[in-house]
Amino acid sequence: MSRALAKYNRRRVAFIGGAAAVVLSGAVIAGSALAGEPSKGGGAQSARTLADPGTISCPDVKSQLPAVPASAQAEVDRNLGLLGTQIQEANTRLRNTVGQGGPNFVQNAILGPLADKRKSTIDRIAIAIGRKGTEPQGLDALAACTLTK
Repeated sequence: MSRALAKYNRRRVAFIGGAAAVVLSGAVIAGSALAGEPSKGGGAQSARTLADPGTISCPDVKSQLPAVPASAQAEVDRNLGLLGTQIQEANTRLRNTVGQGGPNFVQNAILGPLADKRKSTIDRIAIAIGRKGTEPQGLDALAACTLTK
């Protein structure tokens, strides 16, 4: 009796496994059919990608800094370079996301996070200067950037 039972179990497992494979392959086929593919030509998509999204412009931090102590110069220069990199990355993201999101997309997804990053970097610059001299005040106002068309 145990021999027949083992044979029955093997058949049942094989049948369930086969049915599961059919269901999963059907789900994959249906998913790929419903996903669709992006259009390859003309239309609104091409017009959107050709539109000029503008550029991001930010206040110049370097010109607003007081005299930088020589011992802090390397750290300040590194952070000033980081500010430039942050603007370049934001401009790249702006170009890559043309037409996405709602009316506040640029502010919420690009300009807002950029201002937060810039504020942190500007704070590091102020701290570096303050370690060897008087920490500059009011530099946080230079964190906000705008979109120019």
